[in-house]
Amino acid sequence: MARRRLLLVIALVAACLPGVAAAAPDATVVVNAKAALATVPDTAIGVNHAIWDGQLGTNAVNDLLGDAGVRMMRYPGGSYGDIYHWKDHTAPGGYVAPNTDFDTFMAGVRRAQAQPIIIANYGTGTPQEAADWVHYANVTKGYGVKYWEIGNELYGNGHYGANWEADNHPDKSPAGYARETVAFAQAMKAADPTIKVGAVLTTPANWPDAIVGTGDASSWNQTVLSIAGPHVDFVIVHWYPGGSTTAQSLASADQVPDMMYLLRRQITQYAGPDADRLGIAMTEMNATYGRNTQPGALFAAEAYTSLLENGVFTVDWWNVHNGATKASTVAGQPDFDDFGLLSSGTCLENGPCEPALNTPFAPYHALKMLSLFASPGDQLVRAGSGDPAIRAHAARRPNGDLSVLLLNSDENNSRTVAIDYAGYTPSASAPTVHTFTNGATGVTTSTDGSATTRTLPPLSLTTLVLHPSHPARLPAAPGKPSASTTDRTATIAWPSVPGAVKYEIHRQLGTTSEQWGETPGTSFTAANLDPGSRYTVNVLARDAAGALSWASPPLTVTTGSPAQSTCTVRLSNVTDWASGWVGNVEITNGGTQPIADWTLNFTWPTGLQQVSSGWNATWAQSGKTVTVTGSARIEPNATVSTGFVGAYTGPNIQPSAFTLNGTLCHTAS
Repeated sequence: MARRRLLLVIALVAACLPGVAAAAPDATVVVNAKAALATVPDTAIGVNHAIWDGQLGTNAVNDLLGDAGVRMMRYPGGSYGDIYHWKDHTAPGGYVAPNTDFDTFMAGVRRAQAQPIIIANYGTGTPQEAADWVHYANVTKGYGVKYWEIGNELYGNGHYGANWEADNHPDKSPAGYARETVAFAQAMKAADPTIKVGAVLTTPANWPDAIVGTGDASSWNQTVLSIAGPHVDFVIVHWYPGGSTTAQSLASADQVPDMMYLLRRQITQYAGPDADRLGIAMTEMNATYGRNTQPGALFAAEAYTSLLENGVFTVDWWNVHNGATKASTVAGQPDFDDFGLLSSGTCLENGPCEPALNTPFAPYHALKMLSLFASPGDQLVRAGSGDPAIRAHAARRPNGDLSVLLLNSDENNSRTVAIDYAGYTPSASAPTVHTFTNGATGVTTSTDGSATTRTLPPLSLTTLVLHPSHPARLPAAPGKPSASTTDRTATIAWPSVPGAVKYEIHRQLGTTSEQWGETPGTSFTAANLDPGSRYTVNVLARDAAGALSWASPPLTVTTGSPAQSTCTVRLSNVTDWASGWVGNVEITNGGTQPIADWTLNFTWPTGLQQVSSGWNATWAQSGKTVTVTGSARIEPNATVSTGFVGAYTGPNIQPSAFTLNGTLCHTAS
């Protein structure tokens, strides 16, 4: 009886203490401080401001944005950028609200302690008009506007059929846009050589990515990068993923690593010398499900962090205000399908009204949570969970602290998580805890619980801020590595670190790290790698006292195919419609003997690619592995062709390794 009373007391105490788990954990979160991702830039959290928004210049709005940690503001607002004339503050064909001119906008930017990103009018403007704007902003007024976009979504000018973007140029092809972008960039940089100019691209796996228009030689991205790439400083993409549930909405963010990998590969391949200098800006993004409620907040937190982890330098939510579209109840809360972060205070016809003007919607609080989670200069590191309902992110701070962002997407149940740490030992003191729960009107902050376990409320965001157990002076982290690859090796090099006696090379494997080796030098060759495979590595420095540095910036390398082989395979994209494509495969026998029956094998880089049908051979797919069997005799130095229809629902990354009857072939471009 005494034992039963003791157990009851323990259970009651545990239930009453915030953040203390009363049951076994539902999942384990792993935080790996050795597996570094990108560093948070000072432009990370951004929003769109539009000249049709009468609240644009108000102190109330700009104070709200500043309080949420917004550090980038985009102007004059999406497609309005291609009809807006800054000198007389007009937008023919559109509504311009009072007190939304450029100087008013800049006053709000400064009040919020943010930076501007400006859309130069490509659609109905000229290079000279844009150059005059740069001169006025940075020479006349001294605003120091660094980032300038050349138009907005110009692929929507009718060239591919859909026509929503104003474009008065007679040549509406990607080549026409690219050539004019060069003229814009040259004129604008003549006014201020320090600015950075961005060109519009399509987002991988989103229309019209990979489509080759009538009369074009290649897709929008390939064309624009090939012509304008050497003349610009960053590229612009937009993303409005689908999903009709919280789980589907969050799952769309799982495509971000492949999406950014493919975009970066396109930049490297087509943008000319020193293409790695081009940054990537996500200047429009929003949720589809629960735009004003907690599912939208969870999507915002997941999408911003995923994009920043993959090197995007700003993510700009569309929009500050937008207006109600339809009323519904999502996760028990009223939702108005409003793209705005803040309520417009409008009413639907014969329907309910939004909250009072400027009332923050749930995604606003997600942005505030993100600013509490990671600040400019923090190093994002790998974190994850084995429970699909739990998502995790982490950031290492220059002062030695570590923050962990936890998302519970279960709408009905709390989830208790155990948290394991690699490369970091938190102190035993209670962490600072920031929490945003379903239906809450703000983020709450407390100090309670431990660093190793936490109970997450249903449909919630939680950030733990931890201190190190033993603060120590660490060697500097190595700079970003570079690499050269073959089909089975990767040689990695990095800048030396003063005081380092050796370096460790770690490969990221999900939330764990695999140490490839260590060396006192500044290069290392990893052997026995799989051909056509992607590897992400970090380098860490260790000093004579045994202290281990932060990790270097990540480096992703992809092994290729042998330079020479008895077979060669060429895969080409015949036609593409942004969700499916026709591929052609040419197989060349480079040996001295004919090949009668043959089997070709390859593996898709993602799990969202599928062969639908094929011809001139038998096509089959199991998981990500494709097997092609043919009976057409291949004579020495002869080539046979086979083709297929493929489907994809994510980035369509091409395989780069093929085996023919077990022999690894050379892959031709």
